[in-house]
Amino acid sequence: MTAIVGHSPVGSLARWRRDPAVWIATADIFTVLLAAALPWSTSLVAIFAVLMLIALVAFLDIEALWRSVKRPIAAVPIAFFLLAVIGTLWSPAPWGERLHAIGPTLKLLMLPLLFYHFERSERGRWVFITFLVSCALLSVMSWIVAFHPNLSLKPPAYAARGIFVKDYIDQSQEFALCAVALAYPIITLLRERRIGLAILLSAVAASFVANMAFVIVSRTALVTMPVMAVVFGLLHLRWRVNLTIAAALIAIAAVAFVASPQLEWTVRTFSRDYQLYKQGVPTSIGERLEYWRNALRFFADAPLVGNGTGSTKGLFEQAEHAPGWLAGVRVFPNPHNQTLNVAVQWGVLGIAVLYAMWLLHLLLFRGEGFANWIGLLVVVQNIFTSLFNSHIFDFHEGWMYVLGVGLAGGMVLKARAVGEAESDGDS
Repeated sequence: MTAIVGHSPVGSLARWRRDPAVWIATADIFTVLLAAALPWSTSLVAIFAVLMLIALVAFLDIEALWRSVKRPIAAVPIAFFLLAVIGTLWSPAPWGERLHAIGPTLKLLMLPLLFYHFERSERGRWVFITFLVSCALLSVMSWIVAFHPNLSLKPPAYAARGIFVKDYIDQSQEFALCAVALAYPIITLLRERRIGLAILLSAVAASFVANMAFVIVSRTALVTMPVMAVVFGLLHLRWRVNLTIAAALIAIAAVAFVASPQLEWTVRTFSRDYQLYKQGVPTSIGERLEYWRNALRFFADAPLVGNGTGSTKGLFEQAEHAPGWLAGVRVFPNPHNQTLNVAVQWGVLGIAVLYAMWLLHLLLFRGEGFANWIGLLVVVQNIFTSLFNSHIFDFHEGWMYVLGVGLAGGMVLKARAVGEAESDGDS
């Protein structure tokens, strides 16, 4: 009778529920779905993140998680969140705004869990491939919407610029990351004489670049994409190859500038917007300069621990009515710069935590290999785009950072553990 029960569906289900491999696979599936949803939907990302968290918590190895959390790469994001919580105590903002301002740091708590999980999972590459495929499909949809704006889910002004969902900043960040990230596997495949697959991936990368050149690109991506390309060249190519590629890219950029009215207009708006700002006319660049100027003043008023969590919106509202505010500039709840956003709320202490997180994550990806390259690229992109936006706190770019660093970090930690075990076995 016992044997019969042991082989019953109920017994099989019980064993299935107690199998760690099942829960690891479940968490992997939800992470893949999260990566697939990220270019398209905020709601689905939140849903799959919660489901992934449930799958992780269902079969945690508490001791192993604690060892993982004690690593500085995991401890600093937690400290960032705790600083946001503690910062509510001295903030002058209403409690609703204080609690709302904690939210953008909450996703950083996923980093320790992703490090822990993908140090054990074998499916990290699935997530990266899924994100690439999802972005490629979005690129196709962007081309379609550029010619048929009525198919867009956005208002007509956005649809005419090739935006199907979200906005052009998010879309440009995704396409720039994918285009540069593909450089590593393309070079690797060429060295291995796998020409067909290298050509396929090159075509995919070119499609992202073409979309940014001829459909829509953000000025932030336009500035930061060359930086990411230079990082790749310095790390993975010889100097002669770098010079050849640089010359080719300059030639391609010149042709694209002439051939693409959209790209030419985007580049020309840099100087045009600044000149208009100097004449007292509010522009996108002018708004940023106005936010930065006032944010530096807010920081100077409370340099050590800042003005408190959620204080930026109220401070800018007060500044709008003070002498010196440029007429027509919108009041915005953050200064469009990650360092200044942190400095206004938590002062030098907050800047130290932010920079420590960036530095530790950069140092994590010092080695060779695909995971190291992806992790390094995600951190570099976030650092440079955060000069013009608060991309750690923004939903889309913040999740790109958390997902990319968490997955790549877990894969790197796993590879190091395997290497150390093999070294111990040989000694």
